[in-house]
Amino acid sequence: MSAKNPTDWKSDAMRRRIARRYAAERRFKLAGLAAVALSAAFLAFLLFTMMGNGLRGFTRTEIALKIDFPASPLLLDPNAITDEALANANLPMVTSTVARKVLGEKADDMLSPTAWISIRDAIKADPKILSRTETISVPASTAIDLAAKSKGSPEAEAEVARLKQQGVLSTGINWNFLTASDGTDPTQVGIWGAFKGSLLTMLVTLLLSFPVGVATALYLEEYAPKAWWTDIIEVSINNLAAVPSIIFGLLGLSIFLNFLHLPRSAPLIGGMTLALMTMPVIVIAGRNAIKAVPPSIRDAALGIGASPVQVVFQHVLPLALPGILTGTIIGMARALGETAPLLMIGMRAFIATPPGGISDPATVLPVQIFLWSDEVSKGFVEKTSAAIIVLLVFLLAMNGLAIYLRNKFETRW
Repeated sequence: MSAKNPTDWKSDAMRRRIARRYAAERRFKLAGLAAVALSAAFLAFLLFTMMGNGLRGFTRTEIALKIDFPASPLLLDPNAITDEALANANLPMVTSTVARKVLGEKADDMLSPTAWISIRDAIKADPKILSRTETISVPASTAIDLAAKSKGSPEAEAEVARLKQQGVLSTGINWNFLTASDGTDPTQVGIWGAFKGSLLTMLVTLLLSFPVGVATALYLEEYAPKAWWTDIIEVSINNLAAVPSIIFGLLGLSIFLNFLHLPRSAPLIGGMTLALMTMPVIVIAGRNAIKAVPPSIRDAALGIGASPVQVVFQHVLPLALPGILTGTIIGMARALGETAPLLMIGMRAFIATPPGGISDPATVLPVQIFLWSDEVSKGFVEKTSAAIIVLLVFLLAMNGLAIYLRNKFETRW
């Protein structure tokens, strides 16, 4: 039996093999770096596009109207200002008449159709202005707003230049966007109603899916016997995690609305539907986290006299909680961005007032973005991008809180 010759590492053939191996490793590193750079470029393009359009959605162009209330056709008693009196005062017509005197015959094209609301609010805040001349800033029309902030039609840009020369045009932060709800005028719409609806819906989703999902994971991993029916449950849960979200919307429509007759378009129904979709993800992540706890932890706890229930809830569950929270983050982030299941249960209604509770009609941020993106008016383009920014900030805040809790409860061994 002949002895095997040792490898000659200095031979030309071996040097070429080593060189090819190093070259392949460099190509692999460059491919990975290119993939990261491409992903970062797409992300930067997305953020740049949204910020470019969305930041303008947080601002509003206003025109200062100098109104001589005693000489105006407004017939109101400063000592008897009520909502009914203001509703009967025909403020839209009065606003149009005053604006034509101040701005010219094209004033109706310069002002928002809801400009009279600013005058109404000013009168409600200080009824004494009815006895004097007051300058009130009212929202400009969509055409003037777009021309003042970016690029509009030549006619609108000419009007903007004229109004700036008169010193009556200004652009500032649109606080109304953060405090109002949906509307038909892009200069008056707000995101608060949809934001509150998303907050209530996510709260219902978390309160339902987290405890049920964790309890299911604990039972399947710690107490369930090895039998055919537990295998069926495990396979079913794994399959449910991959089911398209619209199927859960159909399930919520048939059970919660058609069978139980619960209130349509409410955060309660939206949260229950999204909880069905989120629960399998939490169960799978919870089982993996519980399984990752070392058996020595269980043995040590049992060895000092702890009962099986104490072992699970005082030792295993706290150690598995960071992994469970990771699954919860993934599930809740997916639920926050879902639109299809909520459309199926009617959460695409026009909601002009924020919901007061989980049973009131509401919409959510993804659905609001979907509805605004389908509007004809160009003013809704920047509002859609601004709403996307709000949704991303909400998602980052929710994930940041969950990551903080996960790191707080994380234990290393």
